[in-house]
Amino acid sequence: MPERLDATGSFIHHHIRADLGVDTHKIHTRFPPEPNGYLHIGHAKGICINFGMAKLYGGKCNLRFDDTNPTKEDVEFVNAIIEDIKWLGFDWEERMYYASDYFERLYEIAVALIEKGKAYVCDLTADDVHSYRGTLSQPGKLSPYRDRPIDENLDLFERMRAGEFPNGARTLRAKIDMSSPNINMRDPVIYRISHTTHHNTGDAWCIYPMYDYAHPLGDAIEGITHSMCSLEFEDHRPLYDWCVREAGCFDIIPRQIEFAKLRLTNTIMGKRYLKALVDKGGVDGWDDPRLATLCGLRRRGYTPAAIREFCDSVGVAKAESMVDYAQLEHFVREDLKSQSKVVMAVLDPVKLVITNYPEDQTETMTIENHSEMEEMGTREVPFCRELYIEREDFMEDAPSKFHRLTPGREVRLKGAYFVTCTGFVKDDAGLVTEVHCTYDPETRSGSGFDGRKVKGTIHWVSAKHSIPAQARLFEPLAFDDPSSESGYRDNLNSMQLLENIQLEPSLQSAAIGDRFQFIRNGYFCLDSKHSKPGSLVFNRTVALKSSYKPS
Repeated sequence: MPERLDATGSFIHHHIRADLGVDTHKIHTRFPPEPNGYLHIGHAKGICINFGMAKLYGGKCNLRFDDTNPTKEDVEFVNAIIEDIKWLGFDWEERMYYASDYFERLYEIAVALIEKGKAYVCDLTADDVHSYRGTLSQPGKLSPYRDRPIDENLDLFERMRAGEFPNGARTLRAKIDMSSPNINMRDPVIYRISHTTHHNTGDAWCIYPMYDYAHPLGDAIEGITHSMCSLEFEDHRPLYDWCVREAGCFDIIPRQIEFAKLRLTNTIMGKRYLKALVDKGGVDGWDDPRLATLCGLRRRGYTPAAIREFCDSVGVAKAESMVDYAQLEHFVREDLKSQSKVVMAVLDPVKLVITNYPEDQTETMTIENHSEMEEMGTREVPFCRELYIEREDFMEDAPSKFHRLTPGREVRLKGAYFVTCTGFVKDDAGLVTEVHCTYDPETRSGSGFDGRKVKGTIHWVSAKHSIPAQARLFEPLAFDDPSSESGYRDNLNSMQLLENIQLEPSLQSAAIGDRFQFIRNGYFCLDSKHSKPGSLVFNRTVALKSSYKPS
């Protein structure tokens, strides 16, 4: 995380310094994902804050999977989360834990709460528990099982653990205050029965702690000093503090601090929506390049450094706000432009025939890999009589401000010669199939030609040596509010598949993870799922231009 994180003066920094004083190096944070889906760009903000704060102050950050709901969790998600966090560039060293590691300890604390009269076994159904909670303006009703004797509660809780009762028959509830203005404090359920195999503990348990109970106690068990989470948990903070306080067995009391979630325009956030898209086949898996999942962004060609810089630019605040997706693309573009080889690829090819060039001749042109970075070197590109150019680089009847090819107009072929358009050929449907030109052999780049200038330079590839490939261009995933329950599936834009692009031959050796700037067409990378030797598929990572204006 960049050092300027310290210069933000955010409320999180103020809390940390106030709590730890000169011992800020004792900060201990954690990133606690639930393994019920893949991480997305919103999680990246939480990752950067938790790992970044620990790194900034010389402290520690744990990775802990809050795996308390086996019906929705899977080892697939665990492995994906590990891969994503490592890819972002963060290291938890040997400190990777699971809430399920603490199940025995959490059970013991629950027993202690029962013995103190702070928890009871309740026989109400889930629907009854919900109806008894009351509303924001009306207090809840006491459960008829709230005053069960302690010995009976202990016996029932032990029998719950032993598997004597079916799912939903009983719960363990904290005994707090059914008239509390905070509904989360109205005797919340802290254990439920679920005869479900757990990805980490197998069939060892048939009762599982609720997230709001396991999460704060997991923090306390690990010695976490600051539990930083999104703003939705602000109303849960009294219950967080209650669980740690009533457990009464921890030297370090974690402090929960909430910050606003990252919200992006024109994308879908939230595991519920993402999972629905994946399950219904609306996208190409969790790593579809149109998704804002970290694996989707990785497949599209986004870089870890760009995502970290973006998260840092967004900052930390209490107020909810919407961030323009163009801001994320800006940081991707800024990172790629200094490290990507600039190559020639024609996305919508039309043949260019140089009529006065020898038919059997091939030359090799030396072209720089980056116009502003000499250290990136040069490459050799073959040149011959027939080339491919972009269809948009020719216009039959062009206005004066069109500085590319039109009859009678001269342009430079990138790194090669000047050519003058002499004519064109159309098919029966009126589509231009060939553009004819003549070239001036005295204008070869680097050969000391007479120095006359032209207003236009266009890229090209040799038709004899080009590599056919496919390219996929992506539009925003959603037009409207991505949180809308009714319309998010209807707002999907299908990608544009270009099935006959032509590449310069140097791209034959491109590998997964390589990123290139296709001249005038944007930044591209090989698709990690569909690209194979001899059948290359490129994803456009980001276009060259943006509407975003950095402040």
